[in-house]
Amino acid sequence: MDRIFDLAIIGGGINGCGIARDAAGRGNTVFLCEMNDLASGTSSWSTKLVHGGLRYLEYYEFRLVREALIEREILWQIAPHIIRPLRFVLPHQAGLRPAWLLRLGLFLYDHIGGRVLLPPTRSVDLTKDAVGRPLVPGRYSRGFEYSDCFVDDARLVVLSARDAADRGAEIRTRTRATDIRQQDGIWQVMVESTRDGARSTIRARTLVNAGGPWVEEVLARGAGVNARAKVRLVQGSHIVIKKLYEHDRAYIFQNADGRIVFTIPYQDDFTLIGTTDRDYDGDPAKVKATAEEIKYLCDAVSEYLAKPVTPADVVWSYAGVRPLYDDGASEAKAATRDYVFELDTPGGAPLLSIYGGKITTYRRLAEEALERLDPYLRSAKAREGWTAKSPLPGGDMDVSAVPALTAELMRNYPFLTRDHASRLAHAYGTRAARLLDNAKSADDLGVSFGATLTESEVRYLMAAEWAMTAEDIVWRRSKLGLRMSAEEIAALDDWIAANSAREATPLLEAGGRS
Repeated sequence: MDRIFDLAIIGGGINGCGIARDAAGRGNTVFLCEMNDLASGTSSWSTKLVHGGLRYLEYYEFRLVREALIEREILWQIAPHIIRPLRFVLPHQAGLRPAWLLRLGLFLYDHIGGRVLLPPTRSVDLTKDAVGRPLVPGRYSRGFEYSDCFVDDARLVVLSARDAADRGAEIRTRTRATDIRQQDGIWQVMVESTRDGARSTIRARTLVNAGGPWVEEVLARGAGVNARAKVRLVQGSHIVIKKLYEHDRAYIFQNADGRIVFTIPYQDDFTLIGTTDRDYDGDPAKVKATAEEIKYLCDAVSEYLAKPVTPADVVWSYAGVRPLYDDGASEAKAATRDYVFELDTPGGAPLLSIYGGKITTYRRLAEEALERLDPYLRSAKAREGWTAKSPLPGGDMDVSAVPALTAELMRNYPFLTRDHASRLAHAYGTRAARLLDNAKSADDLGVSFGATLTESEVRYLMAAEWAMTAEDIVWRRSKLGLRMSAEEIAALDDWIAANSAREATPLLEAGGRS
């Protein structure tokens, strides 16, 4: 109770962790609590894209698209291990958007966002180019190929939190804010561990509500604020199937209902298909891809692909709830993806609530949030814009350096297979050697849990990345759940349970180094 933080943040998704990182880097004392695991809500259930949002041009969201396009290359350069360029093929479908409109949209897409590193749009003859081979023969003759980026969304969140902690922030996961009060112009937030029920109270001069789908619920916990803005919950579901085609491009397919569906090369051996847009009413924690949505996605891509996709092909599905700002749009697909802030000062202390946003613009959202809170923050070391230049943990390398890093890991640790070294390079970047340490053989990495996951990596994730369960590790810190059996995942949970009590956790505290 003696310590007063400059900033307390409720919510450990991309917005909360992005703000924590930026604020800590400007010299503020920061506390963040997340009721579950980091990125366990909306932030790990996205389409895994850092993109401008081509379809948002149809809704005249030019400011949002321009900002997102600018952010693409910034994020790629600060996290080249978890973000990579991806080319998208857009086949022209007669009877839908005309070719001239697609060309115009892609011209804008290429030119309004300061594209420097990513290659420009090109026209494609689908009857001759390799990208036409997976499509229904004779149906599509021309298309366009443009650039965006792929991102490991959950790792983006965790690495932002890791960097915030390295800069002094206190990050507490599995910790729920149960009561929010003001006393003498200071926020008092009672927090409770969801693991053992332990309670404590933290104090802060400013408070950020980054609760995502739970943003209104957080306000109801006694903050004394009646929200003017409203959140619109929109469900987006995805399916994963075995690899559909050999080339490395993604597709963006237009659907007859005006929506678009992506097919994206995923985790080397799979294809990711999504997403749906439907209003959601219920507990965001219980959202699941419905049979109707799965059939919709299968039907949508089968309209284009020579080999139809059926629900029987689905090896994994997931769904997330996007907490969009309710702008009154009649259809979920038309609701704005832009972010909106609501700043209140009940009793004098500021509370900033966040509505909407998308992964691509999280860094700019964090900057703007701190601009709004600047009159209330004491930091004398403000470094506005620093997050655009400082790499995320493991990202201190050239954007093209991951293959070279993979080769270096194989040289330094000859017992690693190429697939294992590549996975570590893409997940941890230049920090991959930390979890391998001085290992001279595979046996030195400890227990093998399957799919190249070893004890040394699990211990690193528990100590440095707040992992506490097998689910945290195989579905958020990685996607090894696609390759591990149910028995292997259960054995990992048993190992964690047996070892976590003995595991020292100094790295989870403020200022801990990973």
